[in-house]
Amino acid sequence: DFARGPKYGDAAHIIVSQQRFIATMQGRTATFSTFSDAHFDEATFEGQLTGDRMSLTNVWHWILKLKARFLSGSYAEALAAADKAKPLLSAVALMLELLDYFYYTALTVAACYENASADDQSKWRDLLTAHREQLREWAENNPPTFADKHALVSAEISRLERRDADAMRLYEDAIRSAREHGFVQNEGLAHELAARFYASRGFKTIAHAYLRNAKSCYLRWGAEGKVRQLEEIHPQLREDHAPPSPTATFGATVEQLDIGAVVKASQAISGEIVLDRLIETLMTIALEHAGAERGLLILLRGDTLLIEAEAQTDHKTVEVKLRQSTVTPAELPESILHTVIRTRQSVILDDASTQNPFSADEYIRQKRARSILCLPLMKQAKLVGTLYLENNLAPHVFTPARLAVLNLLSSQAAISLENTRLYRDLQEREAKIRRLVDSNVIGIVMTDFEGRILEANDAFLEMTGFDREDLASGRIRWTEMTPAEWSDVSQRAVAQLRAAGSCEPFEKEYFRKDGSRVPVLVGAAAFEGRDEGVSYVLDLTERKRAQEALQKAEAELAHVTRVTTVGALTAAIAHEIKQPIAATVTNASAGMHWLSAQPPDLEEARQAFGRIIRDGNRAAEVIGRIRSLVKKMPPRREPLDINQVVLEVSAMIQGELQRNRVQLQTQLARDLPEVLGDRVQLQQMILNLILNAVEAMSGVADRPRELVVGSGASDSDVFVEVRDSGPGLDATNLGRLFDSFYTTKPNGMGMGLSISRSIVEAHGGRLVATQNVPHGAVFRFTLPTGGREVSTSSSSAAEQRSANASR
Repeated sequence: DFARGPKYGDAAHIIVSQQRFIATMQGRTATFSTFSDAHFDEATFEGQLTGDRMSLTNVWHWILKLKARFLSGSYAEALAAADKAKPLLSAVALMLELLDYFYYTALTVAACYENASADDQSKWRDLLTAHREQLREWAENNPPTFADKHALVSAEISRLERRDADAMRLYEDAIRSAREHGFVQNEGLAHELAARFYASRGFKTIAHAYLRNAKSCYLRWGAEGKVRQLEEIHPQLREDHAPPSPTATFGATVEQLDIGAVVKASQAISGEIVLDRLIETLMTIALEHAGAERGLLILLRGDTLLIEAEAQTDHKTVEVKLRQSTVTPAELPESILHTVIRTRQSVILDDASTQNPFSADEYIRQKRARSILCLPLMKQAKLVGTLYLENNLAPHVFTPARLAVLNLLSSQAAISLENTRLYRDLQEREAKIRRLVDSNVIGIVMTDFEGRILEANDAFLEMTGFDREDLASGRIRWTEMTPAEWSDVSQRAVAQLRAAGSCEPFEKEYFRKDGSRVPVLVGAAAFEGRDEGVSYVLDLTERKRAQEALQKAEAELAHVTRVTTVGALTAAIAHEIKQPIAATVTNASAGMHWLSAQPPDLEEARQAFGRIIRDGNRAAEVIGRIRSLVKKMPPRREPLDINQVVLEVSAMIQGELQRNRVQLQTQLARDLPEVLGDRVQLQQMILNLILNAVEAMSGVADRPRELVVGSGASDSDVFVEVRDSGPGLDATNLGRLFDSFYTTKPNGMGMGLSISRSIVEAHGGRLVATQNVPHGAVFRFTLPTGGREVSTSSSSAAEQRSANASR
């Protein structure tokens, strides 16, 4: 009923398909060749499996129908179901239902092959080969799960190819593998097909033996409908009362049981999906059908055995107490429990008061129990838990008929317990997701790939300015909310979702309802089997504002750094400007003198005035270089001669070098290729490196203060090195040298080298520092030549920082 709600319609259809398959196998449908009964119409149900249903819902039903019709011998219907399932297989690409499709389609084709037309046989030969190869690949990777299926399909192909010796061996391989790994239904099917093979070859006695084994397996599987079909086709099976096989745990036949009571009990157990109610139902039914006075349900939680429930009866009512406690010798005979867990077989003591293998158990001695039964709860080959029952009043309480009922019910109980666990996990996950959605910490929106918005939480609606009415109307579509320049990014994300089921988080913008834009970070995952998915949307508005504020602060800091640097050069700049001004005054006086002569010496005056013009231009150049460094300008990339940039900076700092008694040598390589860069940024960086070197050598008194600025080329880069003879670098802090705000200067801000590295990286280059030999440090930066593009992925952040540095 829960699954039939508006949110889980597809899940309800899947559950119904499974229930109808089980009902068919148990013989509770109108015939063994239909899912229909008095309360269910197969054709009506299949009419609802339209294209707007989840592909998973539809393919699950058709594969179950393929399986059921093959087992009933309705091969034409099985083939039709396989054809309907085939185009939908991507929905079960990672599920075991895909195995059932390959397995039962191959077996159905093999069953029909000999009576088919030549065209069908030609087509089916390719199909059988392809399906066998797929099963072989799976079997090589996981033999316990797939080996018996591969062996049985291979046996059928050998039968068709008249390779009888191979077929006999492969049928036995399939039977053995299925038995060893707990696939009792597949063991029964392998016996049945082997019987059909031997009968076709005239070995009636051998065929009958295989049929008896097939019936025994189907009985243990609980497939009473399949057993009745076998007995109708082979009446001699009704006369057989073969003893149970070594792995059987009951001795009563289906005919000895109250089928109606068993079916009712099984339905009651399978109908519960809430764990507590399932446990109460299971324990009540177990005590009522077994004649027990007391019972314990013990389940495996990881590697720990826990008593989940205790039931007791006063012969009128059954009282079930839910609990979770560890197993102790005071609760039950531990030796019996451990035997059941180890062997995966039931243990029954008709009279525990008589001598038996467990007589020494402390519980049996103290409680004086009479009838004891402990059953394993198995789901395929997996132990889920155990059911312990006892009656302290009478011996021989657990008769073969009661034991048969309990074994049938225990199989259903194991399945239901596992299903309730899965359902509980699903509820917990759904609750966590719902809390995440309702917490509105982040925007969450469910969409399809075509643009529809199916559901969204309040955070997403508030972020985009829409409301619930807009959402319900279907007027908002994520494709229309996406600006044109972001469409390619969104479509690439959709392609990733289709291919991989998820996409890498990406930035984009949405149009808000009022036409404004909101920057967002989007991550998404697709729903399996559907062209729909869920997206997690983070509003980046505040982050963008913070980034802009940070960029503005960085720009101001870079500007301050340049102004501070120029301030430190005040004396040198004054010297640079004073020289041409003094020369201008001298030449002006000389010019006046030559003009005052009699007669005036015009040639000398002309030369004096030429020198005035030269010195004026020289002063203007100095002032221009200072202005370009100090004022805020947007970055401008242009082809540059790096040597010329070095010489411009060298000319600017001549006075500073003389004042600090530093000898400058330039070792500039000739004919270097041009670099693409911003002249002001590169000047700022080189100036900073040279001034750092000058300051580092200020305390050197025992050797010359030598500064070498060199350039050169390597591969497709040009490089510039600044070498000094100062005290060198502290090796312990070398890794922090370019960190913001790290400085070794008493009055330093720690931004110069950080900004310098940002400038270099924005130009696609690298800045490194090493020790000079024998004294000092070397700062070397490389820049790509003008013909090589800068990688945007590696330098975009630095590009922004360096752009700020120019403002």
